[in-house]
Amino acid sequence: MNKRFWISAAVLLGTFCLLFSAFALAGGALFLRDGGLFDRSGVGELVTTLESEVGQPPVGTPGAALPTPPGEDPAALSSEVRSAMEGIEGQVSALRGLTIDEDVTRAVLTPAQLRDRVVNEFFEDYTPEEMQDDLQVLSAFGLLEADFDLYQLYVDLYSEQIAGYYDDETQSMYVIQDEAFRGPERMTYAHEYVHALQDQAFGLRDGLNLYDEYCEEQTEYCGAVSALVEGDASLSEQLWLIQYASDQDRREIQDFYDDYQSPVYDAAPEFLRQDFLFPYQQGLGFVQMLYEEGGWPAVDEAYRQPPVTTEQILHPERYPTDEPVEVTLPELPAVLGEGWRELDANVLGEWYTYLVLAAGRDPGARLSDEQARSAAEGWGGDRYAVAFNDQTGRRVLAMDTRWDTTGDADQFWQAFADYGSARWGRPAESSEERLAWDAAGDGAVLAQRSGDAVRWVIAPDEATADQVLGALP
Repeated sequence: MNKRFWISAAVLLGTFCLLFSAFALAGGALFLRDGGLFDRSGVGELVTTLESEVGQPPVGTPGAALPTPPGEDPAALSSEVRSAMEGIEGQVSALRGLTIDEDVTRAVLTPAQLRDRVVNEFFEDYTPEEMQDDLQVLSAFGLLEADFDLYQLYVDLYSEQIAGYYDDETQSMYVIQDEAFRGPERMTYAHEYVHALQDQAFGLRDGLNLYDEYCEEQTEYCGAVSALVEGDASLSEQLWLIQYASDQDRREIQDFYDDYQSPVYDAAPEFLRQDFLFPYQQGLGFVQMLYEEGGWPAVDEAYRQPPVTTEQILHPERYPTDEPVEVTLPELPAVLGEGWRELDANVLGEWYTYLVLAAGRDPGARLSDEQARSAAEGWGGDRYAVAFNDQTGRRVLAMDTRWDTTGDADQFWQAFADYGSARWGRPAESSEERLAWDAAGDGAVLAQRSGDAVRWVIAPDEATADQVLGALP
Protein backbone atom coordinates (compact mmCIF):
# COMPACT_ATOMS: atom_id res chain seq x y z
CA MET A 1 0.00 0.00 0.00
CA ASN A 2 1.41 3.38 -0.79
CA LYS A 3 2.08 6.23 1.56
CA ARG A 4 -1.22 8.01 1.08
CA PHE A 5 -3.18 5.56 3.15
CA TRP A 6 -0.41 4.21 5.28
CA ILE A 7 -1.09 7.12 7.57
CA SER A 8 1.14 5.66 10.24
CA ALA A 9 4.02 6.88 8.08
CA ALA A 10 2.77 10.46 8.13
CA VAL A 11 6.29 11.80 8.61
CA LEU A 12 6.62 11.55 4.84
CA LEU A 13 4.74 14.80 4.53
CA GLY A 14 6.34 16.31 7.59
CA THR A 15 6.12 15.04 11.13
CA PHE A 16 2.51 15.84 11.89
CA CYS A 17 1.17 15.98 15.40
CA LEU A 18 -2.52 15.46 15.59
CA LEU A 19 -5.04 16.94 17.96
CA PHE A 20 -6.93 13.71 18.56
CA SER A 21 -3.70 11.84 19.29
CA ALA A 22 -2.77 14.27 22.02
CA PHE A 23 -6.30 13.95 23.35
CA ALA A 24 -6.10 10.16 23.35
CA LEU A 25 -2.77 10.13 25.11
CA ALA A 26 -3.75 12.74 27.64
CA GLY A 27 -7.05 11.07 28.35
CA GLY A 28 -5.52 7.63 28.64
CA ALA A 29 -2.24 8.29 30.39
CA LEU A 30 -1.84 11.48 32.34
CA PHE A 31 -4.85 13.71 31.98
CA LEU A 32 -7.65 13.13 34.46
CA ARG A 33 -10.64 14.83 32.91
CA ASP A 34 -12.85 14.65 35.97
CA GLY A 35 -10.44 16.43 38.27
CA GLY A 36 -8.57 18.44 35.68
CA LEU A 37 -5.25 17.28 37.15
CA PHE A 38 -2.21 15.53 35.77
CA ASP A 39 -1.58 12.13 37.29
CA ARG A 40 1.78 10.39 37.25
CA SER A 41 0.41 6.88 37.37
CA GLY A 42 0.36 6.58 33.60
CA VAL A 43 4.14 6.56 33.36
CA GLY A 44 4.93 4.92 36.67
CA GLU A 45 8.38 5.18 38.12
CA LEU A 46 9.93 6.72 35.02
CA VAL A 47 8.80 10.16 36.22
CA THR A 48 10.67 9.74 39.48
CA THR A 49 13.70 8.63 37.50
CA LEU A 50 13.42 11.68 35.29
CA GLU A 51 13.18 14.05 38.24
CA SER A 52 16.28 12.55 39.82
CA GLU A 53 18.16 13.01 36.56
CA VAL A 54 17.25 16.57 35.66
CA GLY A 55 15.99 18.00 38.93
CA GLN A 56 12.68 19.68 39.64
CA PRO A 57 12.85 23.28 38.43
CA PRO A 58 10.02 25.71 39.11
CA VAL A 59 7.08 25.10 36.83
CA GLY A 60 7.28 27.21 33.69
CA THR A 61 10.94 28.18 34.08
CA PRO A 62 12.10 29.46 30.67
CA GLY A 63 15.16 28.03 28.98
CA ALA A 64 18.04 29.99 27.54
CA ALA A 65 17.06 32.33 24.73
CA LEU A 66 18.12 31.26 21.24
CA PRO A 67 19.03 33.58 18.38
CA THR A 68 16.43 34.15 15.71
CA PRO A 69 17.07 31.41 13.12
CA PRO A 70 18.09 32.48 9.62
CA GLY A 71 15.07 32.84 7.35
CA GLU A 72 12.60 33.44 10.17
CA ASP A 73 10.49 36.54 9.68
CA PRO A 74 10.73 38.45 13.00
CA ALA A 75 7.34 40.02 12.27
CA ALA A 76 5.71 36.60 12.02
CA LEU A 77 6.08 35.94 15.74
CA SER A 78 5.45 38.33 18.56
CA SER A 79 8.22 38.77 21.11
CA GLU A 80 5.99 37.09 23.69
CA VAL A 81 5.44 34.00 21.53
CA ARG A 82 9.09 33.82 20.56
CA SER A 83 10.14 34.04 24.20
CA ALA A 84 7.67 31.27 25.13
CA MET A 85 9.00 29.06 22.35
CA GLU A 86 12.59 29.62 23.43
CA GLY A 87 11.71 28.71 27.00
CA ILE A 88 10.04 25.48 25.90
CA GLU A 89 13.00 24.64 23.69
CA GLY A 90 15.39 24.88 26.62
CA GLN A 91 13.13 22.77 28.81
CA VAL A 92 12.60 20.05 26.21
CA SER A 93 16.28 19.92 25.29
CA ALA A 94 17.26 19.42 28.94
CA LEU A 95 14.51 16.86 29.49
CA ARG A 96 15.29 14.84 26.37
CA GLY A 97 19.07 15.12 26.67
CA LEU A 98 19.55 16.28 23.07
CA THR A 99 20.70 19.62 21.72
CA ILE A 100 20.27 21.66 18.55
CA ASP A 101 23.43 22.36 16.57
CA GLU A 102 21.73 24.13 13.68
CA ASP A 103 18.96 26.65 14.20
CA VAL A 104 15.44 25.81 13.09
CA THR A 105 12.75 28.10 11.80
CA ARG A 106 9.73 28.66 14.04
CA ALA A 107 6.33 29.76 12.80
CA VAL A 108 2.64 29.65 13.60
CA LEU A 109 -0.14 29.04 11.10
CA THR A 110 -3.80 29.88 11.30
CA PRO A 111 -6.26 27.07 10.52
CA ALA A 112 -6.96 28.74 7.15
CA GLN A 113 -3.24 28.82 6.31
CA LEU A 114 -2.94 25.17 7.31
CA ARG A 115 -5.77 24.12 5.00
CA ASP A 116 -4.16 26.03 2.15
CA ARG A 117 -0.94 24.08 2.72
CA VAL A 118 -2.79 20.78 2.94
CA VAL A 119 -4.43 21.42 -0.44
CA ASN A 120 -1.57 23.10 -2.27
CA GLU A 121 1.48 21.38 -0.78
CA PHE A 122 0.76 18.15 1.08
CA PHE A 123 -1.57 16.61 -1.52
CA GLU A 124 -0.87 18.66 -4.62
CA ASP A 125 0.62 15.65 -6.43
CA TYR A 126 -2.13 13.23 -5.47
CA THR A 127 -3.89 12.66 -8.79
CA PRO A 128 -7.39 11.23 -9.30
CA GLU A 129 -5.78 8.24 -11.01
CA GLU A 130 -3.60 7.53 -7.99
CA MET A 131 -6.60 7.82 -5.69
CA GLN A 132 -8.54 5.31 -7.80
CA ASP A 133 -5.63 2.86 -7.64
CA ASP A 134 -5.47 3.29 -3.87
CA LEU A 135 -9.17 2.67 -3.58
CA GLN A 136 -8.96 -0.54 -5.58
CA VAL A 137 -6.33 -1.87 -3.18
CA LEU A 138 -8.28 -0.80 -0.10
CA SER A 139 -11.49 -2.20 -1.53
CA ALA A 140 -9.82 -5.54 -2.26
CA PHE A 141 -8.90 -5.80 1.41
CA GLY A 142 -12.42 -4.85 2.43
CA LEU A 143 -11.39 -1.58 4.08
CA LEU A 144 -13.13 0.98 1.85
CA GLU A 145 -15.73 1.20 -0.88
CA ALA A 146 -14.25 1.59 -4.35
CA ASP A 147 -16.06 4.91 -4.88
CA PHE A 148 -15.02 6.53 -1.58
CA ASP A 149 -13.75 10.14 -1.83
CA LEU A 150 -10.36 9.54 -0.28
CA TYR A 151 -8.83 12.85 -1.37
CA GLN A 152 -11.52 14.95 0.29
CA LEU A 153 -11.26 12.91 3.48
CA TYR A 154 -7.53 13.57 3.63
CA VAL A 155 -7.91 17.30 3.05
CA ASP A 156 -10.67 17.64 5.64
CA LEU A 157 -9.03 15.36 8.18
CA TYR A 158 -5.61 16.95 8.00
CA SER A 159 -7.16 20.41 8.14
CA GLU A 160 -9.14 19.43 11.24
CA GLN A 161 -6.53 17.40 13.07
CA ILE A 162 -3.02 18.72 12.53
CA ALA A 163 -1.96 20.58 15.67
CA GLY A 164 1.56 21.21 14.40
CA TYR A 165 4.27 19.72 12.27
CA TYR A 166 7.99 19.66 11.71
CA ASP A 167 9.23 19.92 8.12
CA ASP A 168 12.52 18.03 7.92
CA GLU A 169 13.29 19.38 4.45
CA THR A 170 13.34 23.01 5.62
CA GLN A 171 14.00 22.32 9.33
CA SER A 172 10.93 24.36 10.23
CA MET A 173 8.47 23.93 13.09
CA TYR A 174 4.85 25.00 12.75
CA VAL A 175 2.16 25.26 15.39
CA ILE A 176 -1.44 25.82 14.44
CA GLN A 177 -2.67 28.84 16.40
CA ASP A 178 -6.11 30.35 16.16
CA GLU A 179 -6.10 33.20 18.66
CA ALA A 180 -3.26 32.87 21.18
CA PHE A 181 -0.21 30.81 22.15
CA ARG A 182 -1.73 29.09 25.14
CA GLY A 183 -1.50 25.74 26.90
CA PRO A 184 -2.50 23.53 23.92
CA GLU A 185 -0.09 25.35 21.61
CA ARG A 186 2.70 25.19 24.18
CA MET A 187 2.15 21.47 24.60
CA THR A 188 2.21 20.99 20.82
CA TYR A 189 5.39 23.03 20.53
CA ALA A 190 7.10 20.85 23.12
CA HIS A 191 6.19 17.82 20.98
CA GLU A 192 7.37 19.46 17.75
CA TYR A 193 10.69 20.52 19.21
CA VAL A 194 11.44 16.89 20.01
CA HIS A 195 11.19 16.19 16.27
CA ALA A 196 13.72 18.92 15.56
CA LEU A 197 16.04 17.35 18.16
CA GLN A 198 15.52 13.89 16.65
CA ASP A 199 16.25 15.17 13.16
CA GLN A 200 19.51 16.82 14.09
CA ALA A 201 20.66 13.93 16.29
CA PHE A 202 19.64 10.99 14.10
CA GLY A 203 18.50 12.33 10.71
CA LEU A 204 14.84 11.62 9.97
CA ARG A 205 15.45 11.62 6.23
CA ASP A 206 19.11 10.72 5.73
CA GLY A 207 19.65 8.55 8.79
CA LEU A 208 16.27 6.82 9.16
CA ASN A 209 15.20 6.89 5.47
CA LEU A 210 11.86 8.53 6.21
CA TYR A 211 11.22 9.90 2.76
CA ASP A 212 8.63 9.22 0.07
CA GLU A 213 10.45 6.95 -2.33
CA TYR A 214 11.86 4.67 0.35
CA CYS A 215 8.67 4.43 2.37
CA GLU A 216 6.51 3.63 -0.63
CA GLU A 217 8.49 0.39 -0.91
CA GLN A 218 9.21 -0.21 2.79
CA THR A 219 5.89 0.54 4.46
CA GLU A 220 6.40 -1.83 7.40
CA TYR A 221 9.75 -0.33 8.26
CA CYS A 222 8.48 3.24 7.95
CA GLY A 223 5.39 2.44 10.00
CA ALA A 224 7.62 1.07 12.76
CA VAL A 225 10.10 3.95 12.67
CA SER A 226 7.28 6.50 12.61
CA ALA A 227 5.99 4.90 15.80
CA LEU A 228 9.45 5.26 17.36
CA VAL A 229 9.62 8.93 16.35
CA GLU A 230 6.12 9.82 17.53
CA GLY A 231 6.30 7.64 20.63
CA ASP A 232 9.49 9.42 21.66
CA ALA A 233 7.92 12.85 21.10
CA SER A 234 4.72 11.81 22.88
CA LEU A 235 6.57 10.56 25.97
CA SER A 236 8.68 13.73 26.03
CA GLU A 237 5.54 15.82 25.68
CA GLN A 238 3.87 14.03 28.58
CA LEU A 239 6.91 14.46 30.79
CA TRP A 240 7.10 18.12 29.82
CA LEU A 241 3.47 18.48 30.93
CA ILE A 242 4.30 16.96 34.29
CA GLN A 243 7.50 18.84 34.90
CA TYR A 244 7.14 22.21 33.24
CA ALA A 245 3.52 23.03 32.43
CA SER A 246 2.04 25.79 34.57
CA ASP A 247 -1.33 25.60 36.28
CA GLN A 248 -2.62 28.00 33.64
CA ASP A 249 -1.34 25.68 30.87
CA ARG A 250 -3.25 22.83 32.44
CA ARG A 251 -6.45 24.78 32.82
CA GLU A 252 -6.27 25.91 29.20
CA ILE A 253 -5.57 22.37 27.97
CA GLN A 254 -8.47 21.08 30.07
CA ASP A 255 -10.79 23.75 28.67
CA PHE A 256 -9.65 23.01 25.13
CA TYR A 257 -10.39 19.30 25.36
CA ASP A 258 -13.65 19.86 27.19
CA ASP A 259 -14.87 21.81 24.16
CA TYR A 260 -13.01 19.85 21.50
CA GLN A 261 -14.99 18.34 18.61
CA SER A 262 -13.71 16.32 15.67
CA PRO A 263 -16.59 15.57 13.30
CA VAL A 264 -14.36 14.61 10.36
CA TYR A 265 -12.29 12.17 12.39
CA ASP A 266 -15.37 10.77 14.14
CA ALA A 267 -16.97 9.99 10.76
CA ALA A 268 -13.81 8.59 9.14
CA PRO A 269 -13.55 4.88 8.25
CA GLU A 270 -12.73 2.71 11.23
CA PHE A 271 -9.38 1.45 9.97
CA LEU A 272 -8.17 4.98 9.26
CA ARG A 273 -9.16 6.20 12.70
CA GLN A 274 -7.20 3.41 14.33
CA ASP A 275 -4.25 3.81 11.98
CA PHE A 276 -3.94 7.52 12.68
CA LEU A 277 -3.48 6.73 16.36
CA PHE A 278 -0.99 3.89 15.88
CA PRO A 279 2.29 5.87 16.00
CA TYR A 280 1.12 7.81 19.05
CA GLN A 281 -0.52 5.12 21.17
CA GLN A 282 1.44 2.00 20.25
CA GLY A 283 4.56 4.09 19.63
CA LEU A 284 4.30 5.53 23.15
CA GLY A 285 4.07 2.04 24.62
CA PHE A 286 7.14 0.94 22.69
CA VAL A 287 9.25 3.94 23.71
CA GLN A 288 8.04 3.83 27.30
CA MET A 289 9.27 0.25 27.64
CA LEU A 290 12.69 1.27 26.29
CA TYR A 291 12.81 4.22 28.68
CA GLU A 292 11.85 2.16 31.69
CA GLU A 293 14.58 -0.36 30.88
CA GLY A 294 17.42 2.03 30.07
CA GLY A 295 16.36 5.68 30.11
CA TRP A 296 16.95 8.00 27.17
CA PRO A 297 20.17 6.18 26.14
CA ALA A 298 18.05 3.10 25.39
CA VAL A 299 15.66 5.20 23.31
CA ASP A 300 18.59 6.80 21.48
CA GLU A 301 20.00 3.36 20.71
CA ALA A 302 16.71 2.44 18.99
CA TYR A 303 17.44 5.12 16.39
CA ARG A 304 20.77 3.45 15.67
CA GLN A 305 19.08 0.04 15.43
CA PRO A 306 15.53 0.97 14.35
CA PRO A 307 12.53 -1.34 14.68
CA VAL A 308 11.69 -2.88 11.32
CA THR A 309 8.11 -4.10 11.73
CA THR A 310 4.87 -3.05 13.37
CA GLU A 311 5.09 -6.40 15.16
CA GLN A 312 8.10 -5.09 17.11
CA ILE A 313 6.13 -1.96 18.03
CA LEU A 314 3.10 -3.95 19.16
CA HIS A 315 5.31 -6.38 21.12
CA PRO A 316 8.32 -4.40 22.37
CA GLU A 317 9.76 -7.51 24.00
CA ARG A 318 10.36 -8.89 20.49
CA TYR A 319 12.55 -5.94 19.51
CA PRO A 320 15.13 -6.19 18.01
CA THR A 321 15.61 -9.96 17.62
CA ASP A 322 12.28 -11.02 16.03
CA GLU A 323 12.79 -10.13 12.37
CA PRO A 324 10.28 -10.94 9.62
CA VAL A 325 10.50 -13.84 7.19
CA GLU A 326 11.03 -12.60 3.64
CA VAL A 327 8.19 -13.70 1.37
CA THR A 328 8.21 -13.33 -2.42
CA LEU A 329 5.42 -13.27 -4.98
CA PRO A 330 5.47 -13.53 -8.76
CA GLU A 331 4.50 -10.43 -10.73
CA LEU A 332 0.77 -10.78 -11.22
CA PRO A 333 0.63 -9.27 -14.74
CA ALA A 334 3.04 -11.98 -15.90
CA VAL A 335 0.73 -14.62 -14.42
CA LEU A 336 -2.53 -13.09 -15.64
CA GLY A 337 -1.50 -12.05 -19.14
CA GLU A 338 -2.11 -9.06 -21.37
CA GLY A 339 -4.17 -6.12 -20.13
CA TRP A 340 -3.25 -6.43 -16.46
CA ARG A 341 -1.14 -3.96 -14.48
CA GLU A 342 0.13 -4.14 -10.92
CA LEU A 343 -1.42 -1.52 -8.64
CA ASP A 344 0.60 -2.36 -5.56
CA ALA A 345 2.92 -4.96 -4.06
CA ASN A 346 4.11 -4.71 -0.49
CA VAL A 347 4.00 -6.13 3.04
CA LEU A 348 0.82 -6.00 5.12
CA GLY A 349 2.44 -6.61 8.53
CA GLU A 350 0.85 -7.52 11.84
CA TRP A 351 -0.84 -4.16 12.37
CA TYR A 352 -2.66 -4.07 9.03
CA THR A 353 -3.47 -7.77 9.25
CA TYR A 354 -5.29 -6.91 12.46
CA LEU A 355 -7.04 -3.94 10.80
CA VAL A 356 -8.23 -6.06 7.87
CA LEU A 357 -9.77 -8.56 10.28
CA ALA A 358 -11.20 -6.08 12.79
CA ALA A 359 -11.80 -2.74 11.07
CA GLY A 360 -13.25 -3.38 7.62
CA ARG A 361 -15.84 -1.20 5.92
CA ASP A 362 -18.66 -3.61 6.82
CA PRO A 363 -19.20 -3.73 10.61
CA GLY A 364 -20.92 -7.08 10.17
CA ALA A 365 -17.77 -8.59 8.68
CA ARG A 366 -15.46 -7.55 11.51
CA LEU A 367 -14.01 -10.04 13.93
CA SER A 368 -13.93 -9.15 17.60
CA ASP A 369 -10.96 -7.13 18.70
CA GLU A 370 -9.71 -10.00 20.83
CA GLN A 371 -9.93 -12.59 18.05
CA ALA A 372 -8.35 -10.30 15.47
CA ARG A 373 -5.43 -9.39 17.73
CA SER A 374 -4.80 -13.00 18.70
CA ALA A 375 -4.96 -14.12 15.07
CA ALA A 376 -2.51 -11.45 13.89
CA GLU A 377 -0.11 -11.85 16.82
CA GLY A 378 1.69 -14.86 15.37
CA TRP A 379 2.60 -13.00 12.17
CA GLY A 380 5.99 -13.95 10.81
CA GLY A 381 6.05 -12.30 7.39
CA ASP A 382 3.95 -11.72 4.30
CA ARG A 383 3.71 -10.29 0.82
CA TYR A 384 0.68 -9.16 -1.13
CA ALA A 385 0.04 -7.88 -4.64
CA VAL A 386 -2.98 -6.31 -6.34
CA ALA A 387 -3.45 -6.20 -10.12
CA PHE A 388 -6.14 -4.46 -12.19
CA ASN A 389 -7.40 -4.74 -15.75
CA ASP A 390 -8.43 -1.29 -16.99
CA GLN A 391 -10.37 -2.70 -19.96
CA THR A 392 -12.52 -5.13 -18.01
CA GLY A 393 -12.50 -3.41 -14.62
CA ARG A 394 -11.50 -6.71 -12.99
CA ARG A 395 -9.18 -7.00 -10.00
CA VAL A 396 -6.99 -9.67 -8.42
CA LEU A 397 -5.50 -9.79 -4.92
CA ALA A 398 -2.86 -12.34 -3.98
CA MET A 399 -1.60 -12.74 -0.41
CA ASP A 400 1.05 -15.09 0.98
CA THR A 401 1.64 -15.16 4.76
CA ARG A 402 4.04 -16.94 7.09
CA TRP A 403 3.43 -17.57 10.77
CA ASP A 404 5.80 -18.07 13.68
CA THR A 405 4.55 -21.59 14.37
CA THR A 406 2.09 -24.03 12.88
CA GLY A 407 -0.12 -23.28 15.88
CA ASP A 408 -0.11 -19.60 14.95
CA ALA A 409 -0.99 -20.57 11.37
CA ASP A 410 -3.87 -22.69 12.71
CA GLN A 411 -5.17 -19.74 14.72
CA PHE A 412 -5.02 -17.37 11.75
CA TRP A 413 -6.60 -19.99 9.49
CA GLN A 414 -9.60 -20.33 11.81
CA ALA A 415 -9.89 -16.56 12.17
CA PHE A 416 -9.73 -16.13 8.40
CA ALA A 417 -12.45 -18.75 8.00
CA ASP A 418 -14.65 -16.78 10.41
CA TYR A 419 -13.76 -13.51 8.69
CA GLY A 420 -14.49 -14.95 5.25
CA SER A 421 -17.83 -16.34 6.36
CA ALA A 422 -18.79 -12.96 7.82
CA ARG A 423 -17.67 -11.09 4.68
CA TRP A 424 -18.64 -13.50 1.87
CA GLY A 425 -21.11 -15.91 3.45
CA ARG A 426 -21.01 -19.66 3.85
CA PRO A 427 -17.99 -21.16 2.06
CA ALA A 428 -18.64 -23.35 -0.96
CA GLU A 429 -15.70 -25.51 0.12
CA SER A 430 -14.23 -25.96 3.56
CA SER A 431 -11.48 -28.28 4.74
CA GLU A 432 -8.40 -28.13 6.93
CA GLU A 433 -6.31 -27.12 3.91
CA ARG A 434 -8.63 -25.24 1.56
CA LEU A 435 -11.45 -22.70 1.74
CA ALA A 436 -13.47 -21.34 -1.16
CA TRP A 437 -16.18 -18.72 -1.50
CA ASP A 438 -18.20 -17.65 -4.50
CA ALA A 439 -18.54 -14.01 -3.47
CA ALA A 440 -20.91 -12.07 -5.72
CA GLY A 441 -19.28 -8.70 -5.18
CA ASP A 442 -15.63 -9.74 -5.12
CA GLY A 443 -15.70 -12.79 -7.39
CA ALA A 444 -14.05 -16.00 -6.23
CA VAL A 445 -12.06 -16.32 -3.01
CA LEU A 446 -9.66 -19.18 -2.41
CA ALA A 447 -7.50 -19.83 0.66
CA GLN A 448 -4.93 -22.57 1.13
CA ARG A 449 -3.09 -23.74 4.24
CA SER A 450 0.23 -25.63 4.32
CA GLY A 451 2.42 -25.87 7.44
CA ASP A 452 3.19 -22.36 8.65
CA ALA A 453 1.94 -20.72 5.42
CA VAL A 454 -1.52 -19.40 4.59
CA ARG A 455 -2.21 -18.08 1.09
CA TRP A 456 -5.34 -16.45 -0.22
CA VAL A 457 -6.51 -15.04 -3.53
CA ILE A 458 -9.47 -12.93 -4.62
CA ALA A 459 -10.12 -13.05 -8.37
CA PRO A 460 -13.00 -12.49 -10.80
CA ASP A 461 -13.66 -16.25 -11.12
CA GLU A 462 -12.54 -19.54 -9.65
CA ALA A 463 -10.39 -20.47 -12.66
CA THR A 464 -8.39 -17.25 -12.37
CA ALA A 465 -8.12 -17.66 -8.60
CA ASP A 466 -6.77 -21.21 -9.03
CA GLN A 467 -4.35 -19.97 -11.67
CA VAL A 468 -2.93 -17.33 -9.35
CA LEU A 469 -2.89 -19.60 -6.30
CA GLY A 470 -0.99 -22.21 -8.27
CA ALA A 471 1.62 -19.63 -9.29
CA LEU A 472 2.47 -18.70 -5.71
CA PRO A 473 5.79 -20.21 -4.56
